[in-house]
Amino acid sequence: MAYDLQVVIDTADPHGLADWWAATLGWVVEPSDEGFIRSMIDAGHASAADTTTHRGVLVWKEGAAITHPAGTAGGRPRILFQLVPEAKTVKNRVHLDLRGEGDGDPEATIRALLDRGATLLHRGSQGPARWATLADPEGNEFCVPTIAPPS
Repeated sequence: MAYDLQVVIDTADPHGLADWWAATLGWVVEPSDEGFIRSMIDAGHASAADTTTHRGVLVWKEGAAITHPAGTAGGRPRILFQLVPEAKTVKNRVHLDLRGEGDGDPEATIRALLDRGATLLHRGSQGPARWATLADPEGNEFCVPTIAPPS
């Protein structure tokens, strides 16, 4: 049996980081269903303390998700940003590699990410492959290939 995949990223600000990553990847933030949230509160399954308002919309406080604009069909992952009380303190054991169609100008991509709040951590290489390791605004590492390995 094959499984679908969801990546979960711990964060202090699920909605803000979901916005940042959606803009970074060209993905979309999953819309909030305010009617469903209110019905869960009315039925006693949740309380107003479980919610917050983000960009004028009632949302669940604990998380936000993003998906590829074409949806999750065809094995595209969903990324869930999950509220945690503690700050990130050590290096990630798993990270994302950003790969675009044709990858355009990777140095321009890196500059744009830095302008939007990413941090350049270091550059690496192995054989002909080259990449830059960056961190998102909360310190989660990700890589941008600067020279793609031969296919």
